[in-house]
Amino acid sequence: MIDAHCHLNFHSFEEDYDAVIAEAKKAGVHTIINTGTQVSSSKWAVDLAEKYERLYAVIGVHPHHADKVTTMHPEEQGWIAELEKLAKHPKVIGIGECGIDYYSYQSNGIVNPAIQEAIFIQQLELAHSQKLPLQIHTRTDEARKVTLAILKAHKHLLLDVPGMFHCMAGSLESLYQALDLGFSVGFDGNTTYAGTPPGEPLPLTDLIEKTPLERLVIETDSPYLTPMPDRGKRNTPASAILTARFIARIKNVSFEEIVEQTDKNVYTIFNL
Repeated sequence: MIDAHCHLNFHSFEEDYDAVIAEAKKAGVHTIINTGTQVSSSKWAVDLAEKYERLYAVIGVHPHHADKVTTMHPEEQGWIAELEKLAKHPKVIGIGECGIDYYSYQSNGIVNPAIQEAIFIQQLELAHSQKLPLQIHTRTDEARKVTLAILKAHKHLLLDVPGMFHCMAGSLESLYQALDLGFSVGFDGNTTYAGTPPGEPLPLTDLIEKTPLERLVIETDSPYLTPMPDRGKRNTPASAILTARFIARIKNVSFEEIVEQTDKNVYTIFNL
């Protein structure tokens, strides 16, 4: 199967990504999409994609790094030109993770919304010019409303198959609007956690039940969101299998059907 979104380009894996990729392949995860969150990690994603046959890169700037490309980090300056260069690499298959995020993490406060919006729109324009689909990151219902409003206002920049919402959460209304725009949605190991995610209106299982199987993809967001029963440990792409088995039970279909359909969905979104 395919892990549609992870971060092997993060420091959590710098000592053992060879072993992690081998472990994933042994578990049955034959293809991995590795996503950047700023210019430096996007470059690293491309470097890793060059090394492994079934590893691909998505490049972009996460909304929590939007201020860094405009003010603080010299190595991130000229970011859009750098991403444009990277986008021409044959193993780069998408732009992201980009979007709007109003959730305040311990490691990062909320970036000025105006800056987030400007950086997001520039990445929509980049995706359009390079004919690449999007991986959207958005967290909190208010941020999703803004994200969806921006996508609707710039619908002329979207591909016929525009991409996917990574780590989907939120209201049914947000889900339906994303689907109406043509996006697929990704679910991660946190779907296996009991209850409703912090700050969200609904359990993730409610969204899974309402998502058509032909628009659903499975991802890990490694090293984060490790599924049960391994929650608390570092997540790896191999755990996509656990999430797929859980979602198969929610959708009342076989594990094999989940793998076949979600892989097909990824192939529909991305040029693999």
